Amino acid sequence: MPGSQPLPAGPAAPDSTVPDAEWLRVHPASPFIRGWVALAAIGFFFGRDIFERTLQGRPVFEDGFAGRAPFLLAGGGTVLLIAVLGFILTWYFTKYQVSGGYVRVNTGFLFRQQRQARLDRVQAIDIVQPLLARIFGLAELKFEVADAGESAVRLAYLKMDDARQLRATILARAAGVTTGVEGPGEPAPEAPEYPVLSVPPSRLVGSLLLSEQSFFVMVGGVASVILSAVTENQAFYLYLIPAGLGLAATYWNLFNKGYNFTAAISPDGIRLRYGLLDTQAQTLPPGRIQALRIAQPPLWRPLGWYRMQVNVAGYGLVDNAGEGTSRTTLLPVGKLGDVMNMLALVLPDPGTQQPAAVFGAGLTGLDSDGGFVTTPRRARLLAPLGWRRNGFTATDTALLLRSGRWWRELVVVPHQRTQSMALHQGPLARRFRVADLVLHTTAGPVTPRLTQAGVDEVRVLFDEQSARARRARKRQTTEQWLRQVAPPVEPGSETSSVDAPTKEGPQHG
Repeated sequence: MPGSQPLPAGPAAPDSTVPDAEWLRVHPASPFIRGWVALAAIGFFFGRDIFERTLQGRPVFEDGFAGRAPFLLAGGGTVLLIAVLGFILTWYFTKYQVSGGYVRVNTGFLFRQQRQARLDRVQAIDIVQPLLARIFGLAELKFEVADAGESAVRLAYLKMDDARQLRATILARAAGVTTGVEGPGEPAPEAPEYPVLSVPPSRLVGSLLLSEQSFFVMVGGVASVILSAVTENQAFYLYLIPAGLGLAATYWNLFNKGYNFTAAISPDGIRLRYGLLDTQAQTLPPGRIQALRIAQPPLWRPLGWYRMQVNVAGYGLVDNAGEGTSRTTLLPVGKLGDVMNMLALVLPDPGTQQPAAVFGAGLTGLDSDGGFVTTPRRARLLAPLGWRRNGFTATDTALLLRSGRWWRELVVVPHQRTQSMALHQGPLARRFRVADLVLHTTAGPVTPRLTQAGVDEVRVLFDEQSARARRARKRQTTEQWLRQVAPPVEPGSETSSVDAPTKEGPQHG
């Protein structure tokens, strides 16, 4: 179980069963890359006068400034020395270790802290490279752990090769691979990967221009022009300035995070890479995704584009808006074939003999297409446009929830990821004998909810889904995902991981 235990000042408290030699340090440049803003602020504060005088062509030492200059230089030098000393101490007292089924990180000089995470609870591992770290060939490693409210462990910064090697080792330990290396402390080889898809920059730009934000800003612009013409008041144009600035910032953030998006499959999970200035490489082990949503805004429909987002235990909702959105995006924009390929990675066993028909009906179907049970006709007044779309169906491995006539959505929840359920029914819904079913999973952008289902049908679904979830959890006998998808590797065997998939990748249909 991940945890964070503040330790009192004094000697470090590493695991006594592990030799001190196995505790490693991050790269010496790490504190300077993290704290470059502080160094720049110190330089600006103490050197501003000199900089301004130099730009203005004025003598540096005049008007009594010569008397203050030594004090400014001494003060700036002292503060800079303290900051650098603090950076060095921070680096010296930061150690990490992968041993005994845990990854541990010790930090702090005066106030010490040890953070640890169980390897079999690792949900995802990210390699993050901010622009400055990329220049120096360094990367940050993030470990997302089940039930963690934030990143359980962050290692910043390591050499890029070391970060990849450590990620491979931790994923191997989390997967249950113990053979093929000489000892528990030996590094594991990085698993090969096979490309599945990539998003062209032109499609990403097109998806931003046809996004919901663009539509509402365009409507606001038209309304401002009409109001300005009718009232002869030009002030309405001023309202477009903050909207335009906000839209530009949103566009840049989404473009920067979604640029060069690629997806690949490997024995250690789904690998996602993206980013223009700040790059990020995510690895999602199989079976760790709790819920998935496929959405299609109205303006994307003529082009056949879709967006996919997921809930992953550990990610939660604590990240900042830009980072949280990018990390929970499985596909920023893609065609139907891309969607089916990504679905095959998330749900290798669709639980039906006709996955293309069932999932296709979830994306574009109406009424009972694909075996979906929809809102009864008696309740069509509650959803005049969506009652033929709102519905559900279940395969042997997942529950599918369909909704939306204009903003189409399909939510997929693997049976074993259903933590609990609740039935909701308001006074108007009682009048039409319908109810909503809410499935509770880990926090994230996906909220599985079946809307306006018939009372009799939703009660049957409630009981059947409870039974399906119990059976699925009984079949999942270990947290180590490799042991769930392949027979255990016997000691001495030549194979130390599951067989790599074909280059085409798994596909539905």
